[in-house]
Amino acid sequence: MGIYGALSTAVTGLRAQSFALENISGNIANSQTTGFKRIDTDFVDLIPDAPQRRQTAGSVLAQSRSTNNIQGDVKGTSTETNMAISGNGFFIVEPPIGQSDGDTLFAGANYYTRRGDFELDKNGYMVNGSGYYLKGLPIDPTTQNISGSVPQVLRVTNSFLPAQQTTAVNYELNLPQLPKTAKYQQSQSAGSELLAATDFLTLTPDTPATVSGATAVGSAASSTIVQAGEPLTIAVNGVPVNFTFNSGSGTTGADIDISVAPTNTVDGLLAAIQAQLPAGTTIARNSSGAITVTAADANDTITITDGTIGSSSSGFGLADGTFNPTVSAASALAARVPTISADDSDAFVSQSISGGAITVYAGNGAPTNVQMRWAKVNSTANGGGERWNLFVLTNSEATGTGTAWTKVGGDYSFGADGSPNPAIEYTDLPGLTVNGITIGDVRLQHGAHGLTQFADQNGTAEVTTLNQNGYAAGEYVSVGVNDNGRVVVSYNNGQQLEVAQVVTANFNAVNALKRMDGGVYAATSESGEPLLDNGGVIASSLEASNTDISEEFTKLIVTQQAYAAGTRIVSTADQMLQEALNMVR
Repeated sequence: MGIYGALSTAVTGLRAQSFALENISGNIANSQTTGFKRIDTDFVDLIPDAPQRRQTAGSVLAQSRSTNNIQGDVKGTSTETNMAISGNGFFIVEPPIGQSDGDTLFAGANYYTRRGDFELDKNGYMVNGSGYYLKGLPIDPTTQNISGSVPQVLRVTNSFLPAQQTTAVNYELNLPQLPKTAKYQQSQSAGSELLAATDFLTLTPDTPATVSGATAVGSAASSTIVQAGEPLTIAVNGVPVNFTFNSGSGTTGADIDISVAPTNTVDGLLAAIQAQLPAGTTIARNSSGAITVTAADANDTITITDGTIGSSSSGFGLADGTFNPTVSAASALAARVPTISADDSDAFVSQSISGGAITVYAGNGAPTNVQMRWAKVNSTANGGGERWNLFVLTNSEATGTGTAWTKVGGDYSFGADGSPNPAIEYTDLPGLTVNGITIGDVRLQHGAHGLTQFADQNGTAEVTTLNQNGYAAGEYVSVGVNDNGRVVVSYNNGQQLEVAQVVTANFNAVNALKRMDGGVYAATSESGEPLLDNGGVIASSLEASNTDISEEFTKLIVTQQAYAAGTRIVSTADQMLQEALNMVR
């Protein structure tokens, strides 16, 4: 080989350094290109076949080496559709092949890029700065789950978002053990914190009418409590029995004469009166010694007319008037008020506490405000259990006897530990209608531990969670990508709807991808098939070129010097050939 071999080897070195210079030039030229991956140069020595003691260094071959696995700096941007990738993944994109009737056509090919400067075009497609269209997986608008496995070109529609009816309200709160209602704050007496059912309901009496004398009487002579000539009328259900007392043995005339002779005792006198009363109605001395008249059952009324002589009334001590059957305290506590009329609203508000308010939506998007109030209906301090009722303002414009508030659900009972007993995780409101707007079936969701009754010094309900799942129709506002890689459309009703999932493609041999124009790559047999993933997306960011200018300038100096050294070899070989030719002269 000799001189000619040295000359040939030097030329391969010049060619290799020229190739390296070309790569350096391209790297520097693309130092500001989004998502650009620099090309490094590898040098491979080519050794000619020769005996061991005749081996030479050989010539050189320059090859390009990709740096797809080296990430560039990630910088934030103000564009919500810009994206970067953390890791070795690539966005899946596709170029258009033309248009038809103003719409873009695609062939279905997949390419891969790190260039994430995507923006929305006029047709709703997300296109990057090289003109490639982003691909991803669609999301079901109802379930918000990915609904496919094959990436497709993403397109965002700017149509209205249909209204969604409220079907669930998340409602969690703590109720005070002692509700400090307006009525309680006025009196602070025992039981004043409870809702008085008798203020809002006409309950069927279960305690017979009873009237008792003011003073105790003895069992001595009847003349100690009544004098001859004094009258007494006891009417049961409006039918009077008139008594006239005399000092004789007693006679029966238009009225009933009863003897008050010294030989007649008080008990004898009461027995004589008892004999003339309707069956079941009693007159007797009670445990305190006072004379008491009691009706036969809870349907009877008693009217007393206690006659007087001069300024003295009879010693019976019975007050004049009509006495009606009453509702027992136990029955009043057991009663439940189903509705509150507009006339009774002020009284109801004074006996209950606010439970918060929330706007809900009908199926057509009509909003209405739901106000809630809690009323405690029993307590352990009053001999019962810790029980509450929940009311909803179903008609804020009601008047007179029209229904304003409606009780929903059953009793909310609480144990000593402050938790519902039995457990209450939700309350259904079937066919809820508020202010004439029909919402439909709504479920108040309290959760496993969202409803409690603990002592609260303010005596008010502490609402910790109150939100719902309905909304009015919305107009398109903007589109962006979140850090989960989901394309999110925002509407002017405050709703955000995830419409697509940006997927990334990963390769086992990422540096074996084929580089193409526009910063895209194509899969090769050496790179392997893409492995799709949903992670790694960084929202509102761009990946810069991974070119390091200082490093490229360093390589430029080395390349230049190597190239100059190669030219010296060519010059030296030329001189040696000239000397060889001069030997024949």
